[in-house]
Amino acid sequence: MISDKIEFRVRYGETDQMSYAYHGNYAQYFEMGRIEWLRKLGVSYKKMEETGIMLPVINLNINYLKPAKYDDLLTLKTTLSKLPSARIQFDYEIHNEKGELLTTATTTLVFVNMKTNRPTRAPEYLLNKLKESNIKFV
Repeated sequence: MISDKIEFRVRYGETDQMSYAYHGNYAQYFEMGRIEWLRKLGVSYKKMEETGIMLPVINLNINYLKPAKYDDLLTLKTTLSKLPSARIQFDYEIHNEKGELLTTATTTLVFVNMKTNRPTRAPEYLLNKLKESNIKFV
């Protein structure tokens, strides 16, 4: 299992009339977490696309436990819990400054060959980076 954390603030434009983070913005928060997770592993999402691989989301499951509010400083924990194959799954937790768990989520993405528009196996360079990190998967 490998995890990474990022912090960000809920911006005014991301809130509804109650000053709560609008539920539709959470998908973007999770994307920020995935991209930084990959970057810290040494894999650039941009470079992945330049080599002909894209990663569309095929499943998003969110559990809203407590609302995030305007100007809250949030911590997003992004975790990869199993070795990817043609699919890669990330788990997420969002906590506020008090350490309260606000949201949990899971996304599943599929590696797609951009020339054929068909699913493909995870790129070798990604699998090699994971092997180099000596991560134990459940």
